[in-house]
Amino acid sequence: MKYILLVPDGMADLPLGELDGQTPWQAAKTPNFDRLAKDSLVGTVLTVPSGMYPGSDACNMTLMGYDPKRYYTGRGPIEAAAMDVPLEAHDAAYRCSLVTCDGTTMIDYSSEHISTEESRVLIELVDKKLGNSRVKFYPGVSYRHIMAWRDGVVDVKTTPPHDITAQPIAGYLPQGDQDDYLRQLMFDSLELLSDHPINQRRIDQGKRPGNMIWLWGQGYAPNLPSFFRTFGKRGAVITAVDLLRGLGKSVGLQVINVPGATGYIDTNYAAKAAYAVEALRSGLDFVFVHIEAPDEAGHEGNIDHKIGAIQDIDRQVVGPVVEAMRKVDDLRLVIVPDHATPISLKTHKEGPVPFLLYDSTSAHRGAAVPFDERAMGEAKTQIEDGTELIRHLFAK
Repeated sequence: MKYILLVPDGMADLPLGELDGQTPWQAAKTPNFDRLAKDSLVGTVLTVPSGMYPGSDACNMTLMGYDPKRYYTGRGPIEAAAMDVPLEAHDAAYRCSLVTCDGTTMIDYSSEHISTEESRVLIELVDKKLGNSRVKFYPGVSYRHIMAWRDGVVDVKTTPPHDITAQPIAGYLPQGDQDDYLRQLMFDSLELLSDHPINQRRIDQGKRPGNMIWLWGQGYAPNLPSFFRTFGKRGAVITAVDLLRGLGKSVGLQVINVPGATGYIDTNYAAKAAYAVEALRSGLDFVFVHIEAPDEAGHEGNIDHKIGAIQDIDRQVVGPVVEAMRKVDDLRLVIVPDHATPISLKTHKEGPVPFLLYDSTSAHRGAAVPFDERAMGEAKTQIEDGTELIRHLFAK
C-alpha cells in the first residue's frame, strides 16, 4: 500500500454573490474530485486546535500528525530549517517578507509575486546594509525570506502582511520586546530599497516594487520527533514553499524539488503529480504533496485564479496520480485543504474544512457526500483533533 496526503492550500471558501451563492470550489469543474467522492469517505476536520490562528504553518504541522500546541514555535524557524539557516537554541528566526508599502499602507504582501532573482539582490543588499554580527538576512523564494537574530527576542506581537492588504500599517507594526529595533529595520529597508534600480525598473514596467521588509512569524527552532519513528513510514514532501520544506526537513522527510514549482497559479501541477508517483514507485511509502496556488488566489481576492487553480489540481494532479498509481500499487489518498482562505476575506478563516479519504482497494460504504464545503453540513464524520487525520490515512 502507498499513501498520499494532498493539500490544496486554502482551497475552502465561502459562498459568493458573484457565483450565485456558490464557492469557488463548488463553481469549479472537478470531475476527478466528484468521481472519487462517490467511493470515498468525505468528512470534516479541524486543522488547528480551537482558538489557535489557522496559519499554514500550524495547520500543516497538524496534518503531518504533530500537535501545534505542543510543537509549534513560529513560522520563521520552520522556514529557516528549509533554507539550512543555522540556529542555536536561543537564536530567533523571523519571516522576512518583501512587500510593497508606501510607508503608511500595506499595498501588496508579495510585491506582486516578485521574482526570486530580483528579490535575492534586494535581500542581499538589506543584509549588507542592515545586518550585523547578530542579525543576518537570508534570501529565499520570491517574496519569502528569513531574518536570523542571534540571542534574539520572540516576545513580540507581529502580524502577517497578507492579513492587512490595503490597510494602514501603523496598528500592525511589531509591539513588544525591542520593538523599536524591529520597526527601525523595517523603515530603514524602505529608505534603502525604494530607489533601487530593480524597483525603479519594476515600476516602469507597471509592476509593484519590493521596497520594504516586513518582519513576523518569529520563534525559536522547534524540536519535532522523527516521522519514521512516529508512523513507521518512509516519506517525502513535494512543495514550492520553504514553510513545507522546513516542516519536512524537521521531521526527517525527504524534500523533493520539482522543476517549475513556483508556489503560485503558474506552478507545474503536472510535474508535481509525476514526481509524487515516481517517489512512490522508487520505494517510498508516503508523499505529502502541497499546492500553494488556491491560497495565493484567496489572498489576492481573485475568483478566476482560485477557480482555475482548483480545476488545475483536479485535472493535472488528482486524475493523473490516481490513474498512474493503478499501475504501481494500492493507494490510500487523503485530499484536504489546510484551512479556508475566502475570497471575501483575503485571509485565513478559522473552523473545520472538508477532507476526502480514498482507498483503491475498498469503496466506502455509506451515503455519498459531496467533496466541497457542502460537506460541512452533510458529513457525519467530523474529526476534532486534526492530528488524527493522518492516522486515518495510515489505518489498516
